[in-house]
Amino acid sequence: MRIGRYESSDSSNLGTAITFLLIGLGAGALAGLLLAPKTGKQMRRDLQKGFEDAKDKVGDWADDAKDRVRDVASRGVELADDLREKVEPLRRAINRS
Repeated sequence: MRIGRYESSDSSNLGTAITFLLIGLGAGALAGLLLAPKTGKQMRRDLQKGFEDAKDKVGDWADDAKDRVRDVASRGVELADDLREKVEPLRRAINRS
């Protein structure tokens, strides 16, 4: 499609949409900072507390995951030992024949 001296294409429409999206995100972030009910010091303190809480939760989750992996590994060892005991007589019989 030709508009004046310029040709319109789908890729330029996409580029324009992305440009306006980024402008809108920037304007929204700026408005949020200007209209925020907390001071910068309070906001930093809250962010730091939230980060520490999240770090603690991730640490707890990692500890739980480690415990579960250890449990599964020990069950796997027990299962392998049980199978070895059950298969041993069969192995002996095969070796004799």
